[in-house]
Amino acid sequence: MTPTLGTSNPPSPRDAEGITDGDLQPFFVLHKPELCKVDAGGSKRGKARRKIDLHQLSPNSRETAGASPSDAANDPDYGELRMASFNATWSEIECTIQRCMEKMNLELFEEVRGWTFESFDKIISSGLHSVSNTLSPCPLITDGTCRQIFTALILTKNMEHVDDTSTFLDLGEHLVSNGCHVANLSSSSFNAKHGVGGCLKSLLRQLVMGSSETFGMDVLASWYSKKENNGKPVVLIIDNIEQCCGTILAAFISIVSEWVIKIPIILFLGIATTTDALRCQLSSDSLKRLNCFRFSLPSPSERMNAIVGGLFAKPNLSFAVGHDVAVFLRNYFSRHDGTITSFVRALKIACAKHYSVEPLSFLSRFMHIGETEVTFDLESTTPGVSLPDSKLKLAFDLPSCRRGLSKEKSYSEFVQRLIELKKLWRDWSCVLMCLFEVGKISKMQLLDIFCEASAPMAPDSRNSSVGTMPPAKGKLISQAIQKVREISPAVLSCLLDTWAIHTAEIPENLDKVRELQSLLRAVDDDDCSKNQPTKISRRAGGGFYAEIKGNVQVNEKAALFLKQMIREMLKPIESIPFHEIFVFKRVDVLKAVLTGDSRKTIHLDLVRSPSFLRCHSCPSGGKALTRCMHDTTILYQLAQEHGDFVNLHNWYRSFSTILTASPAAAASTPRRKPKAAVPPPSPDVDTASIQARFCRAVIELQVAGLLRMPTKRRPDHVQRLVLGLSS
Repeated sequence: MTPTLGTSNPPSPRDAEGITDGDLQPFFVLHKPELCKVDAGGSKRGKARRKIDLHQLSPNSRETAGASPSDAANDPDYGELRMASFNATWSEIECTIQRCMEKMNLELFEEVRGWTFESFDKIISSGLHSVSNTLSPCPLITDGTCRQIFTALILTKNMEHVDDTSTFLDLGEHLVSNGCHVANLSSSSFNAKHGVGGCLKSLLRQLVMGSSETFGMDVLASWYSKKENNGKPVVLIIDNIEQCCGTILAAFISIVSEWVIKIPIILFLGIATTTDALRCQLSSDSLKRLNCFRFSLPSPSERMNAIVGGLFAKPNLSFAVGHDVAVFLRNYFSRHDGTITSFVRALKIACAKHYSVEPLSFLSRFMHIGETEVTFDLESTTPGVSLPDSKLKLAFDLPSCRRGLSKEKSYSEFVQRLIELKKLWRDWSCVLMCLFEVGKISKMQLLDIFCEASAPMAPDSRNSSVGTMPPAKGKLISQAIQKVREISPAVLSCLLDTWAIHTAEIPENLDKVRELQSLLRAVDDDDCSKNQPTKISRRAGGGFYAEIKGNVQVNEKAALFLKQMIREMLKPIESIPFHEIFVFKRVDVLKAVLTGDSRKTIHLDLVRSPSFLRCHSCPSGGKALTRCMHDTTILYQLAQEHGDFVNLHNWYRSFSTILTASPAAAASTPRRKPKAAVPPPSPDVDTASIQARFCRAVIELQVAGLLRMPTKRRPDHVQRLVLGLSS
């Protein structure tokens, strides 16, 4: 890629002398992908070249105009505000995800820490561990039981190891903070190429941290015999044994078992599937050397529930996804690879697209301020400056505001609607979490409940009665209501305790939950007083029936209370005015990024690169090619003037004309077909430099899949592979 981006003059040959093949400049793909259709007519012919129909991607299209990059160019200040809002929002999302993962893993980490020191005490209690025994050159004569290694088998329940790498690192840090020596060994260290020496080298570099020519367990024993290192367990964590070489892992375990008498070593082995994988990797002799205990990490579905509960059910994060996007993210998570990493990546793309496409997304910081501070200053943080009239008109022109609002389109009306949206969003999140607490009993997933709760209601079901659910909200929510009727009093008591936590910010609902709790306690006390062993007879059976009847009444009242909250508070967010400022609904844009055609995307990037890059030397609004543009952009836009095949000689003359022309002449005169003679080069650009840059740009277009290089039949022509849209 040419290094001339953003400069008025290309680099001189003197500056280019120090550039080598290793000094590659980054190639940024800045794009706004859109839907398009592929012409399948060419697929019916035998060796016909592939043609891609891009007419629907024309900038004149109505769908494309809404996301055109020229809007951001005409509004640079708000573009900076949107970028700042995106950075703040995504930073908070990342912190929320990290807190959710730490909260889920903390209980397991504490359990593992307790087991580690319990195992360490058993090792020390044997009386064989002392400084003299550690430094003894000869192995101690003991039975096989003393040579067993205390081993923790940590089941990750995840086929993809990408989610668990950070978990094992966090586990190591947790153990270090509690007084352990920890070494994290990657599965890549246990390969046949490096042998056992690679494992020992990685182990000693983390613990001994010295430059030693020999890598053996005697070095570790000498290090452990020092006063500051003695008296602490040595924990070795292998993140994924299923990716290790079985023979190397068996040899490493054999070596460690010989030294476990002198050094209190404890193994942590990560297993993705089941404990049977350990039998497949190791021989029976190696398995006898391990004294295994089993632990389990949270499953991917449990992690997903925690993340969705921390992100989508919290209105103070300034960002949410619509129903279609939520369904797509759920399917992408379950069908792609089932990893949290891929889900978070797709969520970040959705967040970035929302702030780049929605002009009013910078107002999302409204969720972080109180209801008394409701004005927005676009140049400073001082409240008191109202929204400009242009943006206010744009806000009331949103699709959700075209009906149901008063004719008065004032700033106070806008602020009042935002306050109402914040309150409705809070109530909606409360009902969602109450439903999920019921769904936990039936092992429902929070993302499934979220997708059903966010589904738009049918027009004829918005005024449905309490006893009937809208058709759009039927399966999981109806099952949750029925489950409340069926659960036992003990489970209902725990459920009401969680409901009290989620409804703490809504006093009227909290009062009803407290009333249900007191009613349940009263029924239990009454049942305890009536349920005497001496009254178990056919006549006394009425007391037992009364007990069941009392519990059923409490369950029925709890179910009616849940249905009332659903009817009154679980209104779809996408039906609330001004929700477009906070909710991303462009599922087509997200699909185009995650599963789109990269060749079409690169085509649009190169055609529209001036509007994305906004070079200060390029004329604003002009279509003329200038020498300060990328060489790849210049060549590709010149190729648009040709047909299926591009003559290399004419192409090079046009490229050379642009590079050697003065900036003023290039900006004022339109592109013309070059004459037969090539103009003399400028003093700062020689012919060799132009030829080198031309060849490099052509190769980049070939690598991007936009060109096919010359063949023996036509050695002086290249073939265009993307047709249908001119610059």
